[in-house]
Amino acid sequence: MRKRLHILLWLLIAIGTVQAQMMEPVHFTAKLTPLEGNNAEIVFSANIDAGWHVYSTDIADDGPTKATFHVDKIEGMQLIGSLEPRGQVKEAFDVQFGTNVRFFEQKATFVQKVRFTQRHYAIDCYLEYGACNDQMCMPPTTVEFSEKGDAPSSVSDDTAAEVPVSPVHTESEASAPAVADVPSDSAVSEKDDFLYPTAAETPVPAPAAAGGSPVGGTSSLWWIFLSGLIGGFLAILTPCVWPIIPMTVSFFLKRNKERKKAVSEAITYGISIVVIYVLLGLAVTLLFGASALNALSTNAIFNIFFALLLIIFAASFFGAFELTLPSSWSNKIDRKVDVLQSSNHKSERTNFKSLLSIFLMAFTLALVSFSCTGPIIGFLLVAVSTQGDILAPTIGMLGFAIALAIPFTIFALFPSLLKSAPKSGGWMNTVKVVLGFIELAFALKFLSVADLAYHWHLLDREVFLALWIVIFALMGFYLLGWLKFPHDEEHRKTNVPQFFLALISLAFAVYMVPGLWGAPLKAISAFTPPMNTQDFNLYEGSVEAQYTDYDLGVAAAKAEGKPVMLDFTGFGCVNCRKMETKVWTDPRVREILNKEYVLISLYVDDKTPLPHPVEVTENGKRVKLRTIGDKWSHFQRMKTGANTQPHYLLLDPRTDSPLNGFRSYDEDINAYLRFLETGLENYRKASLP
Repeated sequence: MRKRLHILLWLLIAIGTVQAQMMEPVHFTAKLTPLEGNNAEIVFSANIDAGWHVYSTDIADDGPTKATFHVDKIEGMQLIGSLEPRGQVKEAFDVQFGTNVRFFEQKATFVQKVRFTQRHYAIDCYLEYGACNDQMCMPPTTVEFSEKGDAPSSVSDDTAAEVPVSPVHTESEASAPAVADVPSDSAVSEKDDFLYPTAAETPVPAPAAAGGSPVGGTSSLWWIFLSGLIGGFLAILTPCVWPIIPMTVSFFLKRNKERKKAVSEAITYGISIVVIYVLLGLAVTLLFGASALNALSTNAIFNIFFALLLIIFAASFFGAFELTLPSSWSNKIDRKVDVLQSSNHKSERTNFKSLLSIFLMAFTLALVSFSCTGPIIGFLLVAVSTQGDILAPTIGMLGFAIALAIPFTIFALFPSLLKSAPKSGGWMNTVKVVLGFIELAFALKFLSVADLAYHWHLLDREVFLALWIVIFALMGFYLLGWLKFPHDEEHRKTNVPQFFLALISLAFAVYMVPGLWGAPLKAISAFTPPMNTQDFNLYEGSVEAQYTDYDLGVAAAKAEGKPVMLDFTGFGCVNCRKMETKVWTDPRVREILNKEYVLISLYVDDKTPLPHPVEVTENGKRVKLRTIGDKWSHFQRMKTGANTQPHYLLLDPRTDSPLNGFRSYDEDINAYLRFLETGLENYRKASLP
């Protein structure tokens, strides 16, 4: 009777999930389209069901699954650039990720350009993408494409030597595992030891590395502009800029008898500052390009470089040394300014030469103030470059330059305000030191991204928090005058603004202390490493998976005499995070999950490569499994008939049979409680003799 009940439950689950959740809302086709000369395009085109959307390429790694192009094998051709989205891309702010996401609706097209280098070519590649609707998300899904043949007649076997462009690898291609040779007629069973290895063989799934942006994750361009604006206003308060403002304004007022002309030149000076720094932002964009900027957010080497760069900037602000450009540069510009001004005075021609002299004066300001503005500019460029948006550096520098130009224009318009402006003094060095502490804190954020990518476990969550606690506590002590640096005045006193800033800094440090024992710290969760890197957690307010491997979790459940809750989830699953923050945090749900069940979370988007990629057969189709996430996604489809997340299934580990139905995304706490309690009741009934 019990066996029949188990069979009936499995049938009910299979029928329900196939009808409700086994979905194929996106229908892709792929083809190779020749272009002029030796070029061609691999075009992935999709029809998207109503209510669903497919994410575009330009999304940071800590957001939902973005479209990426991977290559397993390529011969006789080269990749040109990176995967390019085409068509109408929409943009919206995603509250769960705290970032803007870009996506397609109804139709989507992704194009990878290639160039033939030999007469015969062969390519084996695939597109990986993510799709969601308002209620659920698909696991990362692949569109396979393989083709071989003869290139256009214009391509010879010697073409490769003539093509100066080296292969351009996409962001994800570098990490794509090589595909093992698998017999074409092989099919891997659900219980294959390779797909479901023992504890010794199972890599621990690594959390998705967060894109390293201290400016708010992948912020919208408005937030990037605002960040640049704040950076510019902070730069004004440094000892390299503030003293120059009255000198420059006085110069324009004195050299022109007409105040109108003096104001006009001061405004031109401010516009020149804007042009100079915007050109700097454009230079960064042109040097790296859109695809490279997008890759920076997840590239471990770049994140290490950024971290070291910010540490150097912080040391400069602390007074260890000054970052200065060669003095010959500013001297040469000064001489040109003098020549132009003298020429203008003698000839009375003040059009082009006058404008050029003012522009060069603004350029001189940029050079002589570099020791203070350089670390701020560097910090902004590092932060916005990792947004993956081609406009980000330019927009960030636009905000910075506008803020920097504002005081020169305002004081020229209203020179009487100079009398009431704060005088230069030691407070400006305090601003520099505080900025140094902030840059040091964010250097750890970038280093954390590399730590997650390489699995070093040097900056696990509590280590990261301990360092941030020390940094912000020291900043508070400095503002109170208990800590001094080389450039500080001998008898520096704490003023009222510094006292309140110290209060905020010390309170923030105290706020982070409970995080050392597992408190969620939701206010800074976007900056800290994931909770599953915490070595110990004494906080009862959270629910964490005891296991991320099926076999290990089931074995533990048998030993403890507890039922299993399978949690099919994903690092990029928005609705999974909603369930965890709105349902699992309920005290009743939390108590049952922590005490009565063994929770096994299987991440379908974990990018950890399998030891050897494997081909399996699903519904008559060949599917290639390359990562741990592919394995768990395949496992979910085979075991439950579902392919969306979140998906919750309660199991009796002794018989590997379901205890009741399944749950997916539904924020009804009482219904979720009934789901858990029914599973417990059925488990206890099955335990009776």
